Amino acid sequence: MSVGFETLRANPLRTLLSTLGIVIGVAALVSVLSVGDGMERFARREIARTTDVQSIVVSPRIFRMIDGERFPQTDPIKLSPADAMHLQQALASTMTVNLTVSGSSLVTIPRDSTPHAAQVTGMLVPDERLGDSALVAGRFFTRDEGRSGAPVAVVSQRLADDLTAGKPASEAVGDTLLFQGQPRTVVGVMKQLEPDRARRAFMPESAANAVIVPALVGRAATMVVRVSRVEDVSVARKQIEQWALDRFGRSWSDRLTVVANEMRVEQLERGLLLFKLFMGALMSISLIVGGIGIMNVLLSSVIERTREIGIRKAAGAAHRHILWQFLSESVVITGVGSVIRLALGGGAGFIVPAVMGGGANLPVHAWLSVSTVAVAIGASVIVGLTFGLYPALRAARLSPIDAMHHE
Repeated sequence: MSVGFETLRANPLRTLLSTLGIVIGVAALVSVLSVGDGMERFARREIARTTDVQSIVVSPRIFRMIDGERFPQTDPIKLSPADAMHLQQALASTMTVNLTVSGSSLVTIPRDSTPHAAQVTGMLVPDERLGDSALVAGRFFTRDEGRSGAPVAVVSQRLADDLTAGKPASEAVGDTLLFQGQPRTVVGVMKQLEPDRARRAFMPESAANAVIVPALVGRAATMVVRVSRVEDVSVARKQIEQWALDRFGRSWSDRLTVVANEMRVEQLERGLLLFKLFMGALMSISLIVGGIGIMNVLLSSVIERTREIGIRKAAGAAHRHILWQFLSESVVITGVGSVIRLALGGGAGFIVPAVMGGGANLPVHAWLSVSTVAVAIGASVIVGLTFGLYPALRAARLSPIDAMHHE
């Protein structure tokens, strides 16, 4: 190993030129993978924010099928906040459980007795997708307000317009609406999504239960489990089914449904995997080019140092010693520029998304993950060993006598 280092130090220009190819190759790999990591993070955020792919719905069976006809269940399960908390304890901390109920309610404003129909959704805890970015004014109700059933509501812009009578919707915050005659203080106003002009209200679950008009078969509360990653959906579903078995017995499947959009989850997982494989395969070309450059330099080095190899063999150097010397030189060449490669690749990876974001107005940012760093380092070692093996074998197989007589 020390001989290999000394040889490289004695020929700094050759070492630099041979390192340059692999530096460019791995830097390109790091930059592309970091951009890919950033795009993947952006895609995951958008999927989590705008779809229900990462949600699993647990709901009671209100009807049962007999001879092809639907009949109401005589004793349907009524999911409660206690069930939601019990399920939360059975799941990982990265999974969240929410108890929701929805239905219709008649809403009026204090100065106008004309009722309007509104769609009311109650939640035990605020939906993480309905944060400040979804509001034009005010705030969403807090976890404490959700658990205590505080008489507050977040309303759609249509309801806010009814309350403010042509004034800005932000002025509705702090006012009161009457749902089935029961007051609810407006704490936030949702953005209007065209062409949705419905009157909607979100409030704590127990506060919503008190104002929703009863249905003929009752309003069944449902639990929605959200996972942090798409890959966790199948694991979470198995855990939920085990929880249902423990809590409601073997007949739970006749009284509960556990629904996940598994087909879309599988499609999304395949798409993410294909994206990663494509990016890696694309950049492997540059690694091969850099590896060929290393092989050429080492082959030239073997020819130039033939007499040296002969003398070392005559002095007692074994086959493995010569082999290891040239392999170590190859690995050192690929390892010398590790920091430079990561710095160049990471820098390029952060510049490209900035250009993309400025041109296409997309909030895409690069992300240098641990896996990307590991791939870059592993690729350096593998390229060094792979493309340095042939020159090392050629040097190790030289005949000592022929090598010493080489001119």
